[in-house]
Amino acid sequence: MNDNPHISRAFDRDLEAIEAMIMKMGGQVEEAIGLALDAMTEGDVELADRVRRGDAAIDAAEQRVNEEAARVIALRQPIATDLRTVLTVFRISAALERIADYAKNMAKRTEILAEHHPVNGAIPSLRRMAKAVQAMLKDALDSYLQHDAALAEDVRNRDEEIDQLYNGLFRQLLTHMMEDPRNITACMHLHFIAKNIERMGDLVTGIAEQVIYRVTGEMPNDERVKADTTSVYAGPRGGAR
Repeated sequence: MNDNPHISRAFDRDLEAIEAMIMKMGGQVEEAIGLALDAMTEGDVELADRVRRGDAAIDAAEQRVNEEAARVIALRQPIATDLRTVLTVFRISAALERIADYAKNMAKRTEILAEHHPVNGAIPSLRRMAKAVQAMLKDALDSYLQHDAALAEDVRNRDEEIDQLYNGLFRQLLTHMMEDPRNITACMHLHFIAKNIERMGDLVTGIAEQVIYRVTGEMPNDERVKADTTSVYAGPRGGAR
């Protein structure tokens, strides 16, 4: 970054503005997860539709963040740490947009599930998973705002809990399908929702890793072991759209 104090202060102001945009976008994504979860729990089709319609605002927020970050790079020409700081913005905003896509997909499945009989025990398990991801996202955003690599590392480690919850629910759904074939359709949609939530956890973990990179200058060098043991059954990870 240029040593000119006026340019440095201008960059700091630009960065603060971008951080505020990221935090606002993060709040929108947290809300989308919560609303999708409520819609699923209550079988509320109108609320699910609200989540789907609200996704456009999050897409627009990502575009604004990226445009502002690109403007700062072009105008301020940051280098070293300052450039690293701006580059993380693109990656975090992309992760937030994808998490919102998965919330939207939860809402789509909810509308279908409303036409089927409930599957015992599945919704409480999904709520537990989604609540854990919500808490991870909140802490990841806090770690970003506070430049707290230790909190980001804690978020990163908590993704294993999401994987374990997913594994348990996967086995539970398989049992329901084997016991009564009439449960198959509902269980398949519930499984897709569970996979969406598990992918949210992965994306939040990616945000935490970007925070660690921003603060330390290095990505975590220990490869996080995935605790999802169902891939042989679930197939490749699909998109949320």
